[in-house]
Amino acid sequence: MKVTVKEILQMEILKNAKVLAGESEIGKRIRNVSVLEGVNGNETASCVGSVSELVVSGFFHVKDNVDEQVNIVKALCDNKCSALIIMHVGEVVKEISPEVIAAAENGGLVLISVPEGTRTSSDIAREITSELLYGDNFGNRLISNTVFHLLNFEKHRNFQEAIKEAALNNDFQLILLSEDFNPVLGIETRDGVSLEEIVSMGRSRELNTSPVYTLVDVNGVLTYWGPVMINGEKHFMLIVDNEDSYSAAEITKLAEIIELAIGMWKYTPDRDPKTEFIKALRRGNTSVAYSLREDAGAKGDEILCVFYARGIETPEGRQIIADFEKTSDLRIMKVSEGDDTYGIIFSVGSGNLDDMNNNRNMCNELFSRLKAEDKEGTSENPIRIFHVLGVDGIEGAADAYRLISETWLFVQNVFPYKRVFTKYEMVLVSSCISIQQSGGFVKKNYMDLLEPFREAGETKGRQLLETLETFVLDAGMNSAKTSEFMGIHTNTVQYRLKKINDILSAEITGNRVIPGLTIALALKRLERVVK
Repeated sequence: MKVTVKEILQMEILKNAKVLAGESEIGKRIRNVSVLEGVNGNETASCVGSVSELVVSGFFHVKDNVDEQVNIVKALCDNKCSALIIMHVGEVVKEISPEVIAAAENGGLVLISVPEGTRTSSDIAREITSELLYGDNFGNRLISNTVFHLLNFEKHRNFQEAIKEAALNNDFQLILLSEDFNPVLGIETRDGVSLEEIVSMGRSRELNTSPVYTLVDVNGVLTYWGPVMINGEKHFMLIVDNEDSYSAAEITKLAEIIELAIGMWKYTPDRDPKTEFIKALRRGNTSVAYSLREDAGAKGDEILCVFYARGIETPEGRQIIADFEKTSDLRIMKVSEGDDTYGIIFSVGSGNLDDMNNNRNMCNELFSRLKAEDKEGTSENPIRIFHVLGVDGIEGAADAYRLISETWLFVQNVFPYKRVFTKYEMVLVSSCISIQQSGGFVKKNYMDLLEPFREAGETKGRQLLETLETFVLDAGMNSAKTSEFMGIHTNTVQYRLKKINDILSAEITGNRVIPGLTIALALKRLERVVK
């Protein structure tokens, strides 16, 4: 219920109350009620007192301390509380001092005095809370009206028509979303409210874990989010209170009625085309992907990047993605399955080389920011990101997902220090997998490149080979990074690299030498994993 201070003053329990200050503010809204006792002015702000709150107190603990009474009033004013009811005036506090009244008046706080002999603070709080939750016409005004429209089976052909009629008559809006926060049903009754922005805000918060309806203020628009089960599948219901007319309890009851109506109408939400589109690409079913692209809002020539990530479904990760979409204008379509996230990034711009390079750089920046959330790489769900930039249409996206699917498990073992894997690492590992599976002469040629290390002796050869692996595969042929990864001095690394050159009779950093060595070293690591 939308209840004001003026309406509270008309209740029977406050018939003897007197407004001492803030009479011009009695039209203020009251959202909740709290009782304040036992704290001083400095502690008040952290204990009670929020926007549109009504506070009840007897000033038992500061009955003889006017300065502390003033401090409490000022703290409530700073917190933008609507009103303060002081109980048992004449019995506990003999009279309200002019300083307290002046502080309330100056701060815009309605100060209400209740004389001795009135019921307790808990009585006041209980009855006002009941008024907030239900009021006199709660059932008639929202729930009964909604039920009337939702269950009018003679007038309406389906649930969609019924809920739209109910929303129009009760001034609310509704969106049903899939578990991946993609809209599957939208009932809009008000222009000027960007439901897309509201959904984006919900994605960036931890709303998918809340078992109850959560209030989210989106630029002054009050929205309520909560889970709902439809045909055994988890969805989310978003209700927008257009005129700030209802309490959280009323919205919760409204959501329960809507959920019941969904079952009675046997309503089944339309499939989520975005989820189905990504699943089709992952399966390599391009014909299904083509049939879904229009409903999913996916143009093949706008696909810039596909990715698979683990460990980014956190509040921080969702916020990073939401911020990225706002600042870059690139569009992300994603599906989450537990800790796994599959996504597509769509490009913007004219398609010239500068725009394409800029868009690719922004994608790399996004993945770097997500990776940075796993600062030490020691979290319970470590972040790993596998992406392919520069995708050629729907067929290219399907091929990219195939590459990721075939290599993501192995590429982590070939490059154990990396957390973000590009198509270059995955193509290398894919080639190694093919060589490993085919065996024969091709594999032997590569493995023979490492044969000289056996001739150097078991211990020394293993030591030099380990150094070469780290230098080439992990450190990007950087001596300082190699020493860091191996925990040895840079001079030791340089000495070993010189020995390696001597053993191989070749300069390992040479353009003609490094490609074959890289594949041979990757094959060796891959062989250890397969075994």
